[in-house]
Amino acid sequence: MDQTSPLSENMTPAEELTPLIETSVNDNATKDYFKERDGEVYAGAHVLADLWGAERLDDIDYMEEGLRNAVEACGATLLHIHLHHFGNGCGVSGVVVLAESHISVHTWPERGFAAFDIFMCGSCEPELALPVLQKYFNPERMDTELQKRGKIT
Repeated sequence: MDQTSPLSENMTPAEELTPLIETSVNDNATKDYFKERDGEVYAGAHVLADLWGAERLDDIDYMEEGLRNAVEACGATLLHIHLHHFGNGCGVSGVVVLAESHISVHTWPERGFAAFDIFMCGSCEPELALPVLQKYFNPERMDTELQKRGKIT
């Protein structure tokens, strides 16, 4: 018995799709933006940074300036910034959309805490955002973790 998927009526016919071309991640002729470092191949580097005892976490304009400088330090391509301020003395949440992925931030100024999430592929180095964040927000302590996302080898 032939069953069709309930999604099939919303799908593009196969003859209208552009075929995918499979290439090796090590094929220099194709740029797929995967990272290759220390014998490992992965989609991107994901840095998590927790800032404790940080300053100016409720200043949305200052936050945007710091994020723009972090993007520049990493060698990333800025596409869009969207930040939201939750009110006088309250935190800021937002995202920086990059051609190479994103940076997100959530702050709790009443606790002096900020959580930054920095994910980048290609030749960008998200670790280079850390000194910028340290300079801008002057945390008493910064806890960081690096994850290699989409690890192949």
